[in-house]
Amino acid sequence: MPGPIKRPDRLGSVFVISAPSGAGKTTLIKKLRASVRGLAFSISYTTRPPRAGERNGREYFFVPLREFREMRARGEFVEWARVHSHFYGTSWRKLQEIRQTGRDVLLDIDVQGHRKLRRRIPDAVSIFVLPPSFAELEERLRRRHADAPEVIAERLAMSRREVAHWKEYDYLIVNDRLPAAAAGLRNIVLASRLRRQCQHWRVRRIIETFLGG
Repeated sequence: MPGPIKRPDRLGSVFVISAPSGAGKTTLIKKLRASVRGLAFSISYTTRPPRAGERNGREYFFVPLREFREMRARGEFVEWARVHSHFYGTSWRKLQEIRQTGRDVLLDIDVQGHRKLRRRIPDAVSIFVLPPSFAELEERLRRRHADAPEVIAERLAMSRREVAHWKEYDYLIVNDRLPAAAAGLRNIVLASRLRRQCQHWRVRRIIETFLGG
């Protein structure tokens, strides 16, 4: 007969990472997930079509615009935003289900989504990733050979608007050297787990042992 379900010591934390396109955020997230245990990645809903190699439920939940709007009307998103003519949103229910297991949740969202999420989850830890310069960002986007010139121009224009919000984030990482940037991101997550509110249940049990004598 199975035993009682063990209650996690804490509610999982929420980590938000934002960056202009080309700053290296995706690579940093992959390295973080490979090096830190107990960190779940939040899969967003989007109305954009899948790209080559993407699979529904792995990179995103791909849904029609009508379905997305219905979900938004029902209040199912903790945050949502329109980016490059497509909509993206994070499920409040799925986010809470992960946190209830005690695992931390990592969200890859833009500055619009970050603002909305912070209103719902004020203690979320937010990180903004910056390239070393605008010129370097432009070079990275062109070097990828993934977008047409007009798309690159649109992404660069958006990057100017996005970096204006850097003061709204708790931490900043300049991705000039990938190993150092990846180490910095990992350190932020590990240090944030030592915050007082994250250790409340564990420490309370320890304190009780000092009160028994």
